[in-house]
Amino acid sequence: MPKMKSRRGAAKRFALTKSGKIRRRKAYASHILTKKTRKRKRGLRQAGLIDATEKTKVKRMLAC
Repeated sequence: MPKMKSRRGAAKRFALTKSGKIRRRKAYASHILTKKTRKRKRGLRQAGLIDATEKTKVKRMLAC
């Protein structure tokens, strides 16, 4: 049987942590930043985590 290949789009967007959680970037941080408050933009800088309901789908895409 051939090796499992990861979906490259997902591999660029998600990263596994050592504890097995999946890290992601937050949305709405790329443009139209002038109307967003400093506090909101600062919060968007931190990485978020994938919800538990999506975890199995994303893990399959990453072929872990």
